[in-house]
Amino acid sequence: MSTETTAPVKRITANTFIEMKAENKPIAMLTAYDYPMAYYLDQAGIDGILVGDSVAMVELGFENTLSATMDIMVHHTQAVRRGVKRALLVADMPFMSYQSSVQSAVENAGRLVQEGGADAVKLEGGESFADQIEAIIEAGIPVMGHLGLTPQSFHMFGGYGLQAKTVASAKQLIEDALLLQDIGCFSIVLEKIPAELAALVSRKLTIPTIGIGAGSSCDGQVLVAHDMLGMFERFKPKFVKQYVQLAGIMREAFEAYISDVKSRAFPASEHSYSMDPEVLAEVEKAVQEINATD
Repeated sequence: MSTETTAPVKRITANTFIEMKAENKPIAMLTAYDYPMAYYLDQAGIDGILVGDSVAMVELGFENTLSATMDIMVHHTQAVRRGVKRALLVADMPFMSYQSSVQSAVENAGRLVQEGGADAVKLEGGESFADQIEAIIEAGIPVMGHLGLTPQSFHMFGGYGLQAKTVASAKQLIEDALLLQDIGCFSIVLEKIPAELAALVSRKLTIPTIGIGAGSSCDGQVLVAHDMLGMFERFKPKFVKQYVQLAGIMREAFEAYISDVKSRAFPASEHSYSMDPEVLAEVEKAVQEINATD
């Protein structure tokens, strides 16, 4: 009898991210919205997985992220949780899940952790939502901040353009980043801001910055997995690097399957099951007897 035991998997935590920053180890993150994607990401060795409110667009077909609800986010976080053993699992707080009050912010963050199984939550904004962020952290839930382009506020921005381009807006972003660090965020996503500004912020903070369209000087990077896999074709942001184009590969496979079915090339004998000849003979006899009585 074997006495070998499997060593427990060392889980990545919010504190691990801070340690990685201190040790100058880049942090790799991607999004996942379901069990298979989460499983493969975790197996590949990803540091963090974000269940983003982008699920509304890339999985559910909505025009923007505002259609993501708490029930949607909890549902997809649960699915991702089942596939993750090692990576830090961060869930987005969707539009209007925290903006209206401190109480709703804490309750909804609690749902993502208690029901969804998230290790941490992410929410957009700086000083305006400091009270909500602080209360969530006081409740024992790690918070990842999000500054720069905050998609839930795209109506205010007038679109999805580059942010923090002026002296005033850049100074405000720096102040917000320092505030988020001071009230206890363990990391901050910097989205679609000038690379030089992201580098400055990253040097100034002791918590890690996670860039998306913010240059190479951030302490980590995050992308929507469907973007880097070439599965989302509605648009392709400049900051996305496509490592493969699965959309074309998938279409070719579907077309080949349809062709095989139409030509009866599939299923072939190797995809089918056979009946014992003696049993088949008895069944055919029974069928003949049934036909004779009709």
